[in-house]
Amino acid sequence: MSDKLSFKQSMERIDKILELLEKNEIDLEEAIDLFEEGLKLVHDCDQQLAGFKDKMNELIQNYEGEDHA
Repeated sequence: MSDKLSFKQSMERIDKILELLEKNEIDLEEAIDLFEEGLKLVHDCDQQLAGFKDKMNELIQNYEGEDHA
């Protein structure tokens, strides 16, 4: 996967991977490849969430620093 997926796209792909793995109808090699892809997607989502959290904290600090009288 060369292109970076959006958070939503990543979550949808993770759901699809889980669905495929739960069906238990694929060979072991494919299951391992899917598992590896899923782990990478989870890591990417975790990084995106951390970035979202940082952005939210920045926005809150900026808002609190302004005069809202």
